[in-house]
Amino acid sequence: MTRTLSPVSALRTPEAIVTDFLDAMVAQDHDRIASLLAPNLRYTNVSLPTIKGGKRVAGLLSRALRGRTFFDVQIHRIATNGDIVMTERTDVLKLGPLHIGFWVCGTLRGVAGIAVPGIRPTLPVQIES
Repeated sequence: MTRTLSPVSALRTPEAIVTDFLDAMVAQDHDRIASLLAPNLRYTNVSLPTIKGGKRVAGLLSRALRGRTFFDVQIHRIATNGDIVMTERTDVLKLGPLHIGFWVCGTLRGVAGIAVPGIRPTLPVQIES
């Protein structure tokens, strides 16, 4: 599924910022991806180490989405609470003849026009053992 990139405006909702970020990933628009990442970004993909800094994350995504790598996303549900946006989606990676689709429940924070992806969810209460 390929969507048309939405126009950039000064007053965007957090949902629009996150959608723009995902659209930029689909389009492999690396300049746009970098422009949407905050300098103090903390990117956490569960089970992998946290990457700190928008430039580092943009570089990682640029290397990951180059060449014969294709990325697509299908958003199933999107919910917003303030500047927190949660997406339930299917991400698809195509690496040459290999196509991998996987379910993602991602939480992203849109702050003043900047998407901050991959914030690890925390439980609202402590669980005592």
